[in-house]
Amino acid sequence: MNERIRVTAIIGSYRRGGVIDTAVDEILSAAGEAGAETARIYLTERHIEFCANCRTCTLEEGELRGACPLGDEMGGILDRIERSDAIVLASPVNFGTVTAVMKRFIERLACYAYWPWGAKIPKSRTRTMRKRAVVVVSSAAPSILTRLHPGIAGLLKKASGILGARTIGELHIGLAAKSPKQPIGERTKRKARTLGKGLASPKS
Repeated sequence: MNERIRVTAIIGSYRRGGVIDTAVDEILSAAGEAGAETARIYLTERHIEFCANCRTCTLEEGELRGACPLGDEMGGILDRIERSDAIVLASPVNFGTVTAVMKRFIERLACYAYWPWGAKIPKSRTRTMRKRAVVVVSSAAPSILTRLHPGIAGLLKKASGILGARTIGELHIGLAAKSPKQPIGERTKRKARTLGKGLASPKS
């Protein structure tokens, strides 16, 4: 019997039941219907410290992520991601970029770099891109603006790559500030479900 595909969503929204949460619901629901085991992590509900830039995690050479001295939940989150076959990184746009909680999560991915003192540039510990990723971005502005501003989705895609995942799709949701728990449109729902099925497809 084949092992089930594991899909983990990392959610950087401050609002449960909002646009981001609803879109991720559809992605994970479709993945689950396709046979995947799904899980979601709300960054606002986890104890994640700010990176102290001590660089302890970057000093030891090797392919495994470096050990962080901060005693929080980040290590457990990364363990879950490393056991996953696919990931979803989702964040609304706040002040022109991802939310602070998502940015804090991304900064802690420094542990996937080897960067001893004195080296000019870091070397990635990530050798393979065996996972799949989907990035989800919502904005109060029309979605065309987030598509034309590649830095926002690009940051999530870069984080996916650091985690060993190639991005197979992006979901941009615009005009997302009409109400606190705004429903997503049918077109967005269909695309979210298509992306979820893509994440759950057998590993190549």
